[in-house]
Amino acid sequence: MRYAESGYNLEIDLATGNIEKVETDPKLMELHLGGLGTDVKIHYDRVPPETQAFDPENLLIFSAGLLCGTPTFSANRMLVTTISPQTGLLCYPMAGGFWASELKYAGYDKVIMRNKSPKLVYIYINNDKVEIRDATHLKGKGALEVQDLIREELNEPDAQVSAIGLAGENRCFVASIEQSKSSASRGGAGAVMGDKNVKAIAVRGTKDIYLADGPEFMKQLKILADWIDHRNHNPLPNKNIMTIHCGVGSPQAMKVIDESWHTQGFAWGNSRRRRKTFWNDEINKQWTEVQEKATKRFISCFNCPQQCGALITHEDTPRYMAKCFSKLSYMFAAEIDEQGFNWKILEPAFQYGFDSFSTPQILAMGVELRKDGIFTDEDWEGCPSDIAGTFFWLLDKMARREGRVGDLLADGCYGACQRLGLPEGKYDHNNIKKHEQMCVKLGMMDPLYYLMYSTNEKVSITQMEGNWPQEPFREMTDREEFVKDWPHLPDEKFKKYFLDWELRGEFANPFYPTKEISAELVDWMELLHNIDDALGICCGMGSFCLKPAYHIHNYCNFINAATGLNLDEAGLRKIVNRSRNLHRALQNRRGLRRKDEAPPKDHWKHRFPEYEYELLSYYYNFKGWNMDAIPTRKRLEELDLGYVADDLEKRGILKDDPDLIYVPNDNVSREESSIYLQDGQSDFYIPDDHVSRKEG
Repeated sequence: MRYAESGYNLEIDLATGNIEKVETDPKLMELHLGGLGTDVKIHYDRVPPETQAFDPENLLIFSAGLLCGTPTFSANRMLVTTISPQTGLLCYPMAGGFWASELKYAGYDKVIMRNKSPKLVYIYINNDKVEIRDATHLKGKGALEVQDLIREELNEPDAQVSAIGLAGENRCFVASIEQSKSSASRGGAGAVMGDKNVKAIAVRGTKDIYLADGPEFMKQLKILADWIDHRNHNPLPNKNIMTIHCGVGSPQAMKVIDESWHTQGFAWGNSRRRRKTFWNDEINKQWTEVQEKATKRFISCFNCPQQCGALITHEDTPRYMAKCFSKLSYMFAAEIDEQGFNWKILEPAFQYGFDSFSTPQILAMGVELRKDGIFTDEDWEGCPSDIAGTFFWLLDKMARREGRVGDLLADGCYGACQRLGLPEGKYDHNNIKKHEQMCVKLGMMDPLYYLMYSTNEKVSITQMEGNWPQEPFREMTDREEFVKDWPHLPDEKFKKYFLDWELRGEFANPFYPTKEISAELVDWMELLHNIDDALGICCGMGSFCLKPAYHIHNYCNFINAATGLNLDEAGLRKIVNRSRNLHRALQNRRGLRRKDEAPPKDHWKHRFPEYEYELLSYYYNFKGWNMDAIPTRKRLEELDLGYVADDLEKRGILKDDPDLIYVPNDNVSREESSIYLQDGQSDFYIPDDHVSRKEG
């Protein structure tokens, strides 16, 4: 009997219609757990590195994490892995909701699709009955609408449906996959789904998932429930941290109305500027009224005690479910102060199936291109004159790839600028690895975020932040109080790192945390995210929030009770590091090198190239990678990945080159930083060619 996992994957050849239920090797769980870990293994073994996103050979894998379907709180993440049309690298957007658990109850851990269907279809999974059904009647339907249409057609009101909209059908590079209250958004997996001519996957399951030690599992769950209850009744004081990090959840954005931190701290328009004095009593009053009226009820994902989503309807907008930072993203990009605009545009955006982080920035860049004459009057014909109307118009054009504007913007910021022959970084200035980032521009280079932005495979800051506060606390008494109850830390020495951290002076950014401490902290945060992504646990309960429910000291309790494994923390670290290094090697095979690992040039106003080089070099060495961002043979063999080292050497990727050995430089000068250390971290960068813009 298999525990926690079903032990079967569903293999579908879309070209031939062949469907196979394939038993998996139990050792894969021991080596890679599940979810992202086993997905990476499949892609490494089966997808040649020359394969591009829209090639038939590209796999599209829908995966449930190892603990999805068990009673584990918040283990509900559906993970989609494929080659991204945006980056050319492996992407792995995730969604909450109910789909992943339903797949486990149907008897499968993954749905693996290859090749392309000759016509538009949807997949219907009902336990052992699996069908490829005609979906031509659903062509052009919205990603939200089609979920209800399929449930009605199947007469299965409890079926869980993941679907794409027009953006996916038209292979827009930032197309999402929508299901329930969640979206699998980052990297354009929806475009690959559309390219394969799959409109949706509907699943209904009624089978059991077995636990190896049920009584022990429920004992651990009770301990976890007590912690969550404690956190809900004792939120962290928000004197030093933003409101959404005070509770536990992913994050509680829909319940939060005070958005002073986001609105004054994030950049508006095409991520150009911060409005430091935006939030005031009048805005707070207006937004409170609008948000409370628009929110009909709060919503949870499968088996989650928190309510991080909300059912929304604003004025005459049809009802839809919203989550996270999407409630602000379009408003920021359009520089519209009325929150109602965001509630209105989200509904068609979700119907089209668009990533709520990337898409607003693409639209804002389109507006800049029009202002600067790159888009012409002819291109812009029919566009409304007001900015709200412009955004709705651009969104529709982009979803349909209609006209020159729509077709270009559908390739994202980087892709559009490349096709237009524009200087890299002039308009697509907020990209990392060709992918739009959060709309943030900061003052002083932060070593932690420099490493997270640069090196994480998610290429999305929301999946890199972790249990470490975003900035130091001003008062020592606050720091001392914070570290008193901090069982999540992997080592007691981390408390001293936090106590020593200052806003100004020698123990402040950019040189503190030191490169040594920064490497430890970033490695810890990355480790937690990779555990969550293998288990299917929402990062809001583990790797994202401060003092969350899950942490390095209790993950094994749930894994062992659920699976029958006998892991300790060291064993769990080795498994996750094995998957992490296999993931990095996969990206290396696809061309990723050190030159690609850099935040946008204008991300911080104050930069330190020599120190940033040393910081990244030290981190590579800490990870066991060479100076071109590739795992060394020694590191790979430590993780039982000798076959990967053989493969990389055979391909000429991994080389025995003295220039790829880390040589520390402890003489990096700090003199250039002295004039900046009094400026703080809150001065946002404004490019010289945009300082004359309105309110610049």
